[in-house]
Amino acid sequence: MRKGLFALAAVGLLATGSMAACGDDKADDTGAAGTSSKAGKVGVILPDTKSSARWETADLKYLTDAFKAAGIEADIKNAQGDKASFQTIADGMIQEGVKVLMIVNLDSGTGKNVLDNAKKAGIATIDYDRLTLGGGANYYVSFDNVEVGKLQGQGLIDCLTAAKATKPVVSFLNGSPTDNNATLFKEGAVSVLQPKFDSGDYTKGPDDAVPDWDNAKGGTIFEQQLTKNSKIAGVLAANDGLGNAAIEVLKKNKLNGKVPVTGQDATVQGLQNILAGDQCMTVYKAIKKEADAAAGLAVALAKGEKPTTATGEVTDTQTQAKVPSVLLKPESITKANVKTVVDDGFVTKAELCTAAYAAACTAAGIS
Repeated sequence: MRKGLFALAAVGLLATGSMAACGDDKADDTGAAGTSSKAGKVGVILPDTKSSARWETADLKYLTDAFKAAGIEADIKNAQGDKASFQTIADGMIQEGVKVLMIVNLDSGTGKNVLDNAKKAGIATIDYDRLTLGGGANYYVSFDNVEVGKLQGQGLIDCLTAAKATKPVVSFLNGSPTDNNATLFKEGAVSVLQPKFDSGDYTKGPDDAVPDWDNAKGGTIFEQQLTKNSKIAGVLAANDGLGNAAIEVLKKNKLNGKVPVTGQDATVQGLQNILAGDQCMTVYKAIKKEADAAAGLAVALAKGEKPTTATGEVTDTQTQAKVPSVLLKPESITKANVKTVVDDGFVTKAELCTAAYAAACTAAGIS
């Protein structure tokens, strides 16, 4: 029976060139959300809980809520940064017959293997947040990650300007070299900062990637950077975890609040660092919108329908293939607009405005 379904899916793919046909092509008897007898199960693999708190505190919750609201069965698991576990989880989901597989890869090699196996089984695939280079996912949902980097670069310039920094040395604490997003973040940041380096207004300092987005390694790397160049006056940190790692080192050297540090993800820790004056800015990505967009694609595919929301596209730099995409807009957050993240419900006042930050929250208009 399952082989028959896969055969139909393969025929549909050849006929349409799209995984939209990965199921019965008769969508007119699909009713309201949760009422379709044809709806299949969705498998989701999140990457870890170490690279960012978001995977556990935001994505899991929002994806769970979205699938529940749509009446679609979903199996959401976290690989906890383990490539073997990632593969094992994927194999299990494929064997149990999910109709859609959504992944956040740990690296493109592992992700491609999983996507290839899913495609062989006639399963529709979605890259969530991170594009799997060479993976050939049917759809991609993320934020405009080059824009994320541009916001970080401009944020650092704004903070260095406010601090009246003269020919500041800027160091880079980049994300994992195996994460395509980290490449895009840096591309965006460099596009904004390079004119400053070229003119001699800024000096480009140490530039290191942090394996697996490991914050502890990030702290060690930044300590080495600062030891080699004590004149570092600005840190382009790729996310809030790495930003905090740098801030802890700066605290030990009594430089926190004097050396602007960027971030990303608008975590509670990152926002508190901003309120305290130790972090320059973060980039807020409305994870609920991303999760809802990805769930919407998966729900349509699970029902055998053709998604209509992936109106953008990105180019896979390995294959040059155009991947239908949903790309959302990120937002720069500084002390002046931290309230935005609370008003959005991404973090709560109770989480953010603990005793140590109560006065700063009040000053920021969070009440």
